[in-house]
Amino acid sequence: LPRASPWRSTGAAMTETHRVYLGVGANLQPAEHVAQALAALPPAVVPDGVGPCFWSDALDRPEQPRYLNTVFAGTTGLAPRDLRAALRNLEAALGRRRTADRYASRPIDLDLLLYDDRVIHDGALQVPDPDLRTRAFIVLPLYDLAPDLRLPDTGEPLAAVAAALDATGLDPDPDLTARLRRRLP
Repeated sequence: LPRASPWRSTGAAMTETHRVYLGVGANLQPAEHVAQALAALPPAVVPDGVGPCFWSDALDRPEQPRYLNTVFAGTTGLAPRDLRAALRNLEAALGRRRTADRYASRPIDLDLLLYDDRVIHDGALQVPDPDLRTRAFIVLPLYDLAPDLRLPDTGEPLAAVAAALDATGLDPDPDLTARLRRRLP
C-alpha cells in the first residue's frame, strides 16, 4: 500500500473533534487489509482504540471465505459526510470495488457506526449504523471499547444490545487484536 493518503483534503481547517466508531470487516486477505486500513486512516482520523477481532462465516454465503471484523475508535475533525467519503476512498485504495451485490466478498469494508451522539438520516448515511442492533461481530468489539455507551437514537444501553445477540460462530483472534492495538499511535 502506498504511504500517500487515499483521501482528498477539502483544505478546511479542523475546529472541533468528534468521537467516532468505525466498523471494519474483510474476507479477502482480511488480516492484511484490516491492518492496512488502520495504518492508512486519513490524517484527520486519529485512532485510539481497536476492539477485539472476530472471525465469522459470511452471512448467507457459505461459499465465501470467513470474515474478520472489528471496530476502530478514534476522533476526527471531519464532518460525517466527509468522513464517510474518506472511508470510501480508503476502501478503493485497498482494492474494494462496490457492485450491486452488497454482500460480495471484499478486501475491506469501513462503516461509520457512531459519530458523537448524533442521529443522522441523510440518504445512504445512517448513524447509528442500522446493523448495530443485529450484528454481534459489530456490537461485541464496540462494547469492549465503550461498555457504558448508550445508542443515541433510543438511549438503549449497548450492554443490553450485546446481551441480546447470539455470538455463536464468532471466533475471537486475540493475537491479531494485540498486534493491531500495538500499531495505535
